[in-house]
Amino acid sequence: MASRETSMRRHGLKGAKWLCGLALLWPTVAGAQLLTADGAVHLALLHNTQAIGAEASIIEAKGGVYSAYSGILPSVSASLVHTESRTDNSKQVFPGLDNSGNPVIETVTFAKDATKSTTPGIAGSLPFLNLSNWANLSSAKNNLRSAKESRGATRNDVALATRRQFYEVVRAIRLRTVQAQAFQLASDNERRVRALFEVGSVSKSDLLTAQTATSQAELDMLVARNAVVTQRITLADLIGVTEDHLGEIDTVMTVTPHDYDESSLIAEAAQNRPDMKAANLEVKAAHSAHISARLTRIPYVTMTGSMGFNPTSERTTTTDFGTSKTSASSDRDLFGRVALNWDIFSGGIQDARIAAAQGRVIRAEEARDATTRAVTDDVRRALNIYREAIEGEVVARRAIDSANESLKLMQEKYNVGSATILDLVNAQVQLARTQSDGVSALAAIRVAEAQIDRARGRAE
Repeated sequence: MASRETSMRRHGLKGAKWLCGLALLWPTVAGAQLLTADGAVHLALLHNTQAIGAEASIIEAKGGVYSAYSGILPSVSASLVHTESRTDNSKQVFPGLDNSGNPVIETVTFAKDATKSTTPGIAGSLPFLNLSNWANLSSAKNNLRSAKESRGATRNDVALATRRQFYEVVRAIRLRTVQAQAFQLASDNERRVRALFEVGSVSKSDLLTAQTATSQAELDMLVARNAVVTQRITLADLIGVTEDHLGEIDTVMTVTPHDYDESSLIAEAAQNRPDMKAANLEVKAAHSAHISARLTRIPYVTMTGSMGFNPTSERTTTTDFGTSKTSASSDRDLFGRVALNWDIFSGGIQDARIAAAQGRVIRAEEARDATTRAVTDDVRRALNIYREAIEGEVVARRAIDSANESLKLMQEKYNVGSATILDLVNAQVQLARTQSDGVSALAAIRVAEAQIDRARGRAE
């Protein structure tokens, strides 16, 4: 009996050591280069497909601005034109008189008639007083501003998704540690029960119960190990790198509860949310495009001009009477034109453009209203999730404390023979479950904090 009590105390000491190790939950290695949540967000903003697409949208919007400028700025082109022409054996008929004064028809044959000319010059045009083009430029500039704000909204979405997935990886890693330690404890229990069974201290059912607990713990450990790999791959895909480039993950999760004011968050979101700014700018761009389409119905003025520098020409003519050569040159050759244009009928093109612009206005205004409603809803939803996560973490901590006390008590009862091995195993399983719930609660709080930052417009 004394040897059994000594054995029980020794195994109880092992359980206490396991609890101390479990409280640490995957300590980080000092000096190691770990990937933090901020580091993951930084990589995602550089390599994520959505973030790169947002940058490309800005470049496209800049192209629209350049195109709109072409409708109000002068265009100038330079040219150097050289032409040559030649006609062989052409005949021309002339009326004439013979020596007696009688009318006759004379035919003159041009054996060769060659002409050369060279004209360097510049030409330009200016769409003067085209109000439609000015309105189109305003629309293009608002499109560019909207694209920049949309990039900010996309980056916030990418940052939130990255943080959420990062903490999923942290959660999986720490749960893997919990399951590995639970498996080790179950294996130790099985070895102890087997030894007691061999000396006749416990029944066969106690041994089978311990074996079942070990098998279940091993299965849970394998599932947790595979979950880590799966979550790491998902995070790597989100960041835009391969899984082997992630390195080690910083699994420390420190939580400091915050007392958020809902009205202040809503006001901050309405002022800072980039998607809200983008929606307002899109409405302005749509209205400018609509005005530009309607202004195509009014007249507009265009100015064009050209200048040739030192144009030269030369003509050589060979006939039956001989060869003649003429040439001409000048200092410059100027041409200018001012035109008042009015597109009275364009086959429905103007009507189509106006209708398309009006439809864009309707969609933009509805999207702005929907975004305005979503801002308030996002803040309230994020706050509810955060408060629930805080309360869940408090409950999880209480459950962990209770499970620890329960395991200690059950260990003491088992040592004195007032509890069975099944009671002890159940207490150990319950502690592992509460530890897992505690890890999940901490991860939920960090994700909820990221959601609040995104809702208020500063997720990066």
